Amino acid sequence: MTAPNTPPRTLVLWDVDHTLIETRGVGRAIYDRAFPAATGRPLAKLAQISGRTELDIMAESLRVNGLEPTDEAVQKLADALVQGYEDARDELATTGRALPGAHEALEQLAADPTIHQGILTGNLREVARIKLEVFGLDQYLDFESSAYGDDHADRPELVRIAQERAEAQSGARFELRDIVLIGDTPNDVKAALTAGVRVIGVATGKSTEAELAKAGASAVVSGLADVARLIEIGNRR
Repeated sequence: MTAPNTPPRTLVLWDVDHTLIETRGVGRAIYDRAFPAATGRPLAKLAQISGRTELDIMAESLRVNGLEPTDEAVQKLADALVQGYEDARDELATTGRALPGAHEALEQLAADPTIHQGILTGNLREVARIKLEVFGLDQYLDFESSAYGDDHADRPELVRIAQERAEAQSGARFELRDIVLIGDTPNDVKAALTAGVRVIGVATGKSTEAELAKAGASAVVSGLADVARLIEIGNRR
């Protein structure tokens, strides 16, 4: 990720769904298959997903379907989801896509030795890995300098977790001002603001530029083409 003897000074944390990739319905189909596999019941209702952690989504989905979200029940559902994504790699590759500019933005930032790229996502760790591998985006990101939806139910806590892991991995010290979160929902913006880090809102999902700006994003762009430029500008100090 970085050149030898050149410590990174900026930690960039990428959201996954609707920021870097789209499953285009495959994610919901996998949930529909995984839920009965884990619980023996059909999925009558799925919790709201956008901008939330998988721990939160799984617990609410169990609850609204009349099941107690015990640790055992949540773990069974998590295991079924991971297996579901493993089984659906070809389906995901065919139906889903990497968003326009995703490869280019990640590659451009990866070429800068002062930048360390990780992931901050509500996805389960293994689900995030599968999604990014399917679309060839994993090569640019440090999975150990990241935080996932099975690390904590509270999204702002994921920023702290990723910060600690990135420092351990890179040997660098990242102050809050050195961290940039990139995401597509007001919940991504809220997580960053709560954690005290910078945030770039990308209107690549269901939220508009105006909605992301209203949520308090440090900067907002319509797509991924300008993300690297914005980070470069923000790093001038």
